[in-house]
Amino acid sequence: MEENGRLSKVLAFIKERGWHYTVSEEDGCGSIDFEYRGVPYHIWEFHDGEWGVETNLRHGGRQEEILGDYEEEMLEIMKDWR
Repeated sequence: MEENGRLSKVLAFIKERGWHYTVSEEDGCGSIDFEYRGVPYHIWEFHDGEWGVETNLRHGGRQEEILGDYEEEMLEIMKDWR
């Protein structure tokens, strides 16, 4: 995954916090799996006419799609975690 590409800010945030993570990329779409306080989180990027992600950041066990400026929205969710 490119350092200045999509999901780069989210990945930098995860690294800064010291959370264990794995990253993969397929067909130009990134995927990040990480754990925070024993809960596994997933971010799967997709392109279906527009870029977006499927993630469980907001609800833990339930997936949702975020479109548009998804990286900034995900950062806001994670910054609120205590």
